[in-house]
Amino acid sequence: MVASGFVFLLVFVVVALLLFVDADTYKPRLEAAASRALGMDVRVGGRLGIDLFPGLHITLEDVHIGNQGADVASVKEARVGIDLLPLLQKEIRIGTIALKHPSISIERDRDGNFNFEKPEAAGGRLPVLGLSKVSLSEGTLLFADKQSGEGFEALDCSLKIDHLRLPGGKSSDLMKNLSLTANLACGEIRKNGFTVSDLKLSAAGKNGFFDLKPVTMGVFGAQGSGSIRADFSDAAPRYDVRYALPQFRIEDFFKTLSPQKVAEGSMDFSANLSMHGKTTNKMRKTAEGQILLRGENLTLNGRDLDQELSRFESSQNFNLVDVGAFFFAGPLGLVVTKGHDFASIFQGSGGRSEIRTLVSDWKVERGVAQAQDVAMATNENRVALRGGLDFVNEQFNDVTVALLDAQGCAKVEQSIRGAFQKPVVEQPSVLKSLAGPVQKLFKMGRDLFPGGECEVFYTGSVAPPK
Repeated sequence: MVASGFVFLLVFVVVALLLFVDADTYKPRLEAAASRALGMDVRVGGRLGIDLFPGLHITLEDVHIGNQGADVASVKEARVGIDLLPLLQKEIRIGTIALKHPSISIERDRDGNFNFEKPEAAGGRLPVLGLSKVSLSEGTLLFADKQSGEGFEALDCSLKIDHLRLPGGKSSDLMKNLSLTANLACGEIRKNGFTVSDLKLSAAGKNGFFDLKPVTMGVFGAQGSGSIRADFSDAAPRYDVRYALPQFRIEDFFKTLSPQKVAEGSMDFSANLSMHGKTTNKMRKTAEGQILLRGENLTLNGRDLDQELSRFESSQNFNLVDVGAFFFAGPLGLVVTKGHDFASIFQGSGGRSEIRTLVSDWKVERGVAQAQDVAMATNENRVALRGGLDFVNEQFNDVTVALLDAQGCAKVEQSIRGAFQKPVVEQPSVLKSLAGPVQKLFKMGRDLFPGGECEVFYTGSVAPPK
């Protein structure tokens, strides 16, 4: 009876507040308190209301958070749930936060500073925080990096966080002390014409270790999955990434390079990488692992490669490096192919080419992907690649594409070097021929020297055509 009377009294007090207190009169005080806490300008443009059902909560409409005159975030509606019992001891304890239609815009300037940072807060202390539930629905995130010129846009995002705990302490120890479980979903993520759809992940973190698994997303007409393990227990965070994209459509990949239907077929992509560091550049420098791309029975539209290669000795007019675009197909290719029109070869006079087998196996060491087994075979020819891709400096390291004979020796070679953004491809004017001293693109190999020795260019798993 005492407990029931106590609850009744508490409900009565809350109802009285709802009936007789004008919540909007507290809006300036709330804005000032929130602004001091965040170190940014907080404005509530809409209604501020107190509601009892379900549970005691405050509703804020049209909330804007700005810094240095620009909006960092805005929310159409924010609902803050308050625990009832602590109110009797004059203690306000927030239990839940729900945000509807939030829009967050993060920007890093050319000096590396983010638009939400407070310089004076560096090395400061974090407050004690405990929330039973945080949710976000129909959100949008925009990120722009003026240092690199990169950015992305995430649309239709929802986030649910349970049991969020932070014991306080130094701001530099945030990830070491934070604990939570969460689920994130985004309908679309766009970046430079590349789109990821239906991103979903589950996360759990405690004592500096965070596991994101599974991470699933739609890429190039296929569903990829993987996991991320993040270790913040040491001074430099460490990340282990596993990802597989089976049976993605190669035609969807080439849409990022050419509006024409360049190729058809499906391929498998996988990556197993580890890296550490506090910055993107440091993580690239420490990247280690394996990247693998495989495909069978692919069709190239636009030209008949076997016919073109058979005519090469008479025409000496063929850009072999363009064929190498297929070795970079998939997520790896979005970085490598951005500065060169690899798809130009398939915009020819017609015809089709069949690729029986393609293998593109790379070993990554200190941010450089070195070709281990990179080759493909058509019905009549075999092409292979050697060299490295330097993702730290974004450049080709002595990459050579070669047309092979049955023994794996190079009949024709062509090289590409320099930056991904502006690569240097050897021109057709640098061919070494028996006909004379004229230098053109290709260097003739074993077939021009019957019975002679040659250096084997390729010894991998792709067999020569029968």
